[in-house]
Amino acid sequence: MTADSPLNDRLDDDDYPAYSMGRAAEMLGTTPAFLRAIGEARLITPLRSEGGHRRYSRYQLRIAARARGLVDQGMSVEAACRIVILEDQLEEAQRVNAEFRRAAAEQPEDRG
Repeated sequence: MTADSPLNDRLDDDDYPAYSMGRAAEMLGTTPAFLRAIGEARLITPLRSEGGHRRYSRYQLRIAARARGLVDQGMSVEAACRIVILEDQLEEAQRVNAEFRRAAAEQPEDRG
């Protein structure tokens, strides 16, 4: 995770193609201003096309949709972005914990 955008480095093959800002806003049912606001709050940093245009991956749109749901409930953009980041970090920690427990359970016990 980067300091600028902790959720931005989770890109994989499923995340392409990336969508233009206008198309991304349309898919979210919001405006480009909302995408700019969550970018300013450092929730996601748009990818850039060769021409310098903002592009958003599917993963970024899923994250933006989570933030938009909170904003629609009356929360500020900044607070919604912080909550989404913390939720994502919690989900990642739970995934790592489950993997660790699974690996530990598969280890033969040392009865020496």
